[in-house]
Amino acid sequence: MEVKQTWRTYLFSLVNKVAVVTGASQGIGENIANTLASAGAHVVCLARSEEKLIVLASKINKLGGNATPYKCDISDGEAFSDAIRNISKKFKKLDILVNNAGITSDSLIMRMRKEQWHSVIQTNLDANYYGIKSAIKPMMKNKFGRIINITSIVGLTGNIGQANYAASKSGLIGMTKSIAKEVGSRGITANCIAPGWIDTNMTSDIPENSK
Repeated sequence: MEVKQTWRTYLFSLVNKVAVVTGASQGIGENIANTLASAGAHVVCLARSEEKLIVLASKINKLGGNATPYKCDISDGEAFSDAIRNISKKFKKLDILVNNAGITSDSLIMRMRKEQWHSVIQTNLDANYYGIKSAIKPMMKNKFGRIINITSIVGLTGNIGQANYAASKSGLIGMTKSIAKEVGSRGITANCIAPGWIDTNMTSDIPENSK
């Protein structure tokens, strides 16, 4: 007999918390969304692919969790800011922001086009500035907030052919440290998670000897 999976027990409780996860349609973001939902949070799943978000939110809701899909291209900073404001207004608060969305566009620096540089910086670094800035206001109002930025080990070590990606992730680490100092006294924390290589769609094209 097939047993329907449900989320009834968890290591920590996020009941009555509202969380936003960017890049939630696949990979690390999808797993983060599932984990937060399993802990009781209402997860607003952001990504460019509305179809994938609807599927994810449906799965979470069927398992007894709470999720809402929200289509948004975070590389458009103003659109991302509007999304955070709209979500905060709808749910009357925002407790957790997980900036997970990121892209790569790899090339040796001598061959890297300026479009490759700017697109990665825009999505991986600039977008987080817009999202965090908009999220801090409702967090300060409620005297509680958790900002979690997914960076990369490459932001600490560098990597051949990833000067743009490494710069964006290293910049995100520095930005997070600065923001943590600014808002720590207001009940808001800002932290980074810097994963090593994880087998996702984004890393599928990275050469084996670079992993």
